[in-house]
Amino acid sequence: MNIKNPTENPSNVYAAHLSGKILLRNEIPFTETEIEMLLNQKFLNEIRGIEDSNFGYRCVRCGNQKRYLIGRIPTKTGKQIYCRNCIEMGRVSTFEPLYKWAGPELPLDRLKNPCAWEGQLTVHQKIASDKINEAMTNRTKLLTWAVCGAGKTEMLFRGLTDAISRGDRICLATPRADVVRELVPRFRKAFPEVSITALYGGSPDKDDGCQFVISTTHQLFRYERAFDVMIIDEADAFPFYADASLVYAAKKARKESSSLIFLTATPRKWIKLQSACGFLPTVFVPSRYHGHPLPVPTFPSCYSLKKSLQKDKLPPKINDWIAEKERNNRRFLLFVPSIEMAEQISKLTKYEYVHADDPDRIEKVECFRKGEITALITTTILERGVTFPSIDVAVIDAGHNVFDVAALVQIAGRAGRNAKDPYGDVSFFHQGKSDAMVGAVKMIEMMNNLAKERVK
Repeated sequence: MNIKNPTENPSNVYAAHLSGKILLRNEIPFTETEIEMLLNQKFLNEIRGIEDSNFGYRCVRCGNQKRYLIGRIPTKTGKQIYCRNCIEMGRVSTFEPLYKWAGPELPLDRLKNPCAWEGQLTVHQKIASDKINEAMTNRTKLLTWAVCGAGKTEMLFRGLTDAISRGDRICLATPRADVVRELVPRFRKAFPEVSITALYGGSPDKDDGCQFVISTTHQLFRYERAFDVMIIDEADAFPFYADASLVYAAKKARKESSSLIFLTATPRKWIKLQSACGFLPTVFVPSRYHGHPLPVPTFPSCYSLKKSLQKDKLPPKINDWIAEKERNNRRFLLFVPSIEMAEQISKLTKYEYVHADDPDRIEKVECFRKGEITALITTTILERGVTFPSIDVAVIDAGHNVFDVAALVQIAGRAGRNAKDPYGDVSFFHQGKSDAMVGAVKMIEMMNNLAKERVK
């Protein structure tokens, strides 16, 4: 716990686990006697989990109002209404209330100079860092539109340093658990004195009063008015951009006076529109931290892909690409549109494959990171948020509709991230060029041109 003098007030022990949260009774880590005591002392409030209105039912935890996601269970005393949208995090129903902390706010340490990072920011990073710090200080919104490999994590350090010294509570939320696992060790190394917890499905960590929470966006369902600083990393990633309840959760988890920082290399239209209309202040970082341009994908045609796979073969162009990487001792990622294709190409190449439901995914990714395996076949699960030094990238069937502009830009951004090896090869093997492929190259070239202009 990162509690300031917990022995001064016994309620601090309870606040550490409950402050800023909205929980089911079975999620409260105290005895029934303690819970009743907190309720009697008005430190804990019991509220309805499902609200009924003229417009139908609404889940208080996730904000769901969609009728097809509201379930009914017949009981002896009538129908029990429950929310199906967030049921994986425990059932919220008309018979199972939620509990909110109403006691004293959790006091946090105000650490001076908590950042141990001693690196130097580039000119572009410094501009973004100053804007981020300003937004955190003034409790305002900011979009940080930075290319893949720009060093977004390091740009946060100054703002986080000042926020921690103010005693602010901070959350960095991202749609994917892989990104949480990637970021946590980096932040713990940069802020060794700060209590940092990682929250995602199956995480061993708990939030017992930590000052800095790094979590998946789904975990925000359990928070309400908790954070002074909210950072949404990869706001354009699935499922955040496609799920209104996750946007609701992020808003609910913030204090009324708080900052909201979006970090992304590929903002969706709704974010771009807010930026263009002046509703969302924006800072651009068009160049990578090492100053070299983003790799521009090539489009090798591969019209025989479907027929070749039906014969349990790889097309010659893909075979040649793989053979060249093997000859030159280059590590690489092969992105495919489906698990079925990943499995088939894995059998043909003898390389491991990963996907979202792979129970060994974490171990395989770590082996690739350490260089213990030279190649990995993957679905879009590794399109973003993970950093591997000195790799090349190929997308097989890049024209498939699973690869939109954002996904292809992010995939291309996996290559060339090492300052000692900044020029990665990115190849989009296709059976017909898609608008997304063309759009991805346009976006990459736009950022490269913008970076050149700023150098001038």
